[in-house]
Amino acid sequence: MRTREAILYAAAEVFDECGYSGASISKIMKRVGVTQGGMYFHFKSKELLAHAVMASQQDFVQLPSGEDGLQRLIDMTFHLASELKNNVLFRASVRLAVEQGELGNRDDTAYQEWVEQFHTQLLAAQRGGEVRADVDVQEFATVLVGAYTGTQIFSNAATHREDLPQRVSALWRYFLPALTDPQTRQGLRVEPGVRTAAA
Repeated sequence: MRTREAILYAAAEVFDECGYSGASISKIMKRVGVTQGGMYFHFKSKELLAHAVMASQQDFVQLPSGEDGLQRLIDMTFHLASELKNNVLFRASVRLAVEQGELGNRDDTAYQEWVEQFHTQLLAAQRGGEVRADVDVQEFATVLVGAYTGTQIFSNAATHREDLPQRVSALWRYFLPALTDPQTRQGLRVEPGVRTAAA
């Protein structure tokens, strides 16, 4: 298991640096220091290794604790922004999910898992009276994942995600008026510095 985890971590580093097309089994073997036999015992191909990294996306992140609801949802999005900058395993899995066409793959599992995570927080917020009655929380969770994905891709292209917390803050400033009432909004914190530090 330790060898498998070491291979997975090394593969994530190489996929993060080179993308799927630029990565190779030989680069990953060299990075982790295993023999060809040791590599193929755990992963028979680069494609299977990429799938393993991509499928482990949520395993690579420990989400911040807190009471379920809108504030925790906001905290989660800032925490993910920090993880995209600092956690190579998570960053590689996200890159592979975005670039999965290179694997000849169309799999939205990673995105759907985040929809479910966000939906859980929105349901709690709805039960607590934080969400407007006319909001479809399942639909909003899907929209949020799509908007967040586009935001982090844009930020990566522009600044290597250095400005991602500020972009996430802007996302919430425009989304919250459609989601909740002014009184609830006043009690929510969406400043990137405060949220990143708390996470």
